[in-house]
Amino acid sequence: MDLSIVIPLYNEEESLPELTEWIRKVIRSQGCTYEIILIDDGSNDQSWKVIESIRQNHPEVKGIKFQRNYGKSAALNEGFKAAEGDVVITMDADLQDSPDEIPELRRMIMEDGFDLVSGWKKKRYDNALTKNLPSKLFNAAARKMSKINLHDFNCGLKAYRNNVVKSIEVYGEMHRYVPVLAKWSGHRKIGEKVVEHRARKYGVTKFGWDRFINGFLDLMLIFFMGKFGKRPMHFFGLWGTLSFGIGFVLFLYLTVSKFFFDVTGMTQRPLFYFAILAMIMGTQLFLAGFIGELISRNAADRNSYLIEKKAGL
Repeated sequence: MDLSIVIPLYNEEESLPELTEWIRKVIRSQGCTYEIILIDDGSNDQSWKVIESIRQNHPEVKGIKFQRNYGKSAALNEGFKAAEGDVVITMDADLQDSPDEIPELRRMIMEDGFDLVSGWKKKRYDNALTKNLPSKLFNAAARKMSKINLHDFNCGLKAYRNNVVKSIEVYGEMHRYVPVLAKWSGHRKIGEKVVEHRARKYGVTKFGWDRFINGFLDLMLIFFMGKFGKRPMHFFGLWGTLSFGIGFVLFLYLTVSKFFFDVTGMTQRPLFYFAILAMIMGTQLFLAGFIGELISRNAADRNSYLIEKKAGL
């Protein structure tokens, strides 16, 4: 199969018929074999019935329905596992991503040799204060920490080689950092394309202000997992050893002062309690690193989701 279009959705019953028809029209003009995988992330409207209705006449449309809402990362992860196309393209279901971008994104993968191409919504139709400004700050921080020169990490419109999506695991809220996950898995040829951002036609946004806080927290997590995920002792052990060493040296200094220089009131000095605290913290950090080594990346059910129904898969 040439192309897989993976679309996570939540309460998008109004946009689905128009979106799938638009995608079919674009891809038919390219003469590609394709599939459209719609992942219903526990919608409480008629989205799944719409998917089943569309599939009756268009078997290339396939569906996955979560039993409850897990989030975009979970939906993408299941879509990636199901995708069979040589090129996998993700997009949002709200019609703010244009399917007209699909041919060029695919060409950049197949002909230009990119492993991943990320869309850049250079001109946005979002609120400048509540979305655009925080997004710019977030992307600047992500560029700085990941060393990946992308302007819009969170753009839902992306294209991948199939082996890229099969080699990464998207969980929690890591959908913002798929390029970082791809880089850490060894796929370093990452490109960018300016794409059209359309004003929302149906419904309302499903993301609140908390996504920016979660975004920065996830950035710290993915940086740690990428650098120390398989060797947590190198992080916790280092700082634990330094903390314990500082505390031990201070405690040794106080002890020598007490017994050789007859300094009284050792336990009344703030330095004494700082030394004890440093040694306790050092011990705890060291134990955290040791336990982290034992359980590192061994959670068997980390990406286990309850799927209520499937269609065509």
